[in-house]
Amino acid sequence: MTTKEIQKDLKNKLKPARYEHTLGVSDTAQHLAKIHGYDCAKAALAGLLHDCAKCIPSDKKIRLCEKYGLPVSSVEKENPSLLHARLGAYLAHEKYGVKDEEIICAIESHTTGRPGMSMLEKIVYIADYIEPGRRELPNMADVRQLAFRDIDECLYRILKDSLVYLNSRKIAVDPMTQKTYDYYKKEMGKED
Repeated sequence: MTTKEIQKDLKNKLKPARYEHTLGVSDTAQHLAKIHGYDCAKAALAGLLHDCAKCIPSDKKIRLCEKYGLPVSSVEKENPSLLHARLGAYLAHEKYGVKDEEIICAIESHTTGRPGMSMLEKIVYIADYIEPGRRELPNMADVRQLAFRDIDECLYRILKDSLVYLNSRKIAVDPMTQKTYDYYKKEMGKED
């Protein structure tokens, strides 16, 4: 599928606010890619498709993952919204014809991150968090500035802020988010 065809399909499948968010992530990912010397077209496509499975109802997400042989953890069964990343990566490949493994990985890891993320994975993860239409979160202005100066520092900051938020609200933390945070904390020599 061409990018135009993908946009048209997503516009028909996603709720209007989700579609606008998707366009914002795609645009933000392009800007981040340009600043950090990465392929803008790949970043734009990964951003465009990152939430392609977001509006699928929770029970259907679980059924589709089971049908396609995609693993579903106990945390994901409690919070099926997390499955949109894994299912979205599958759909990007199977439905939208994306063959680039780096794009597929960026879609799959955009919610929880993962240790040793590629530049594209970092770009999409951060773009999803900072796109202009995203509601303001604590430290958002600082995080947005940091994204264009130091992508690794920004990634670490988002992971840390996300864990603080989830823990303060008593929301189950996906183990991969914790592993990703621990990995980058060690990589960057951080002490909290």
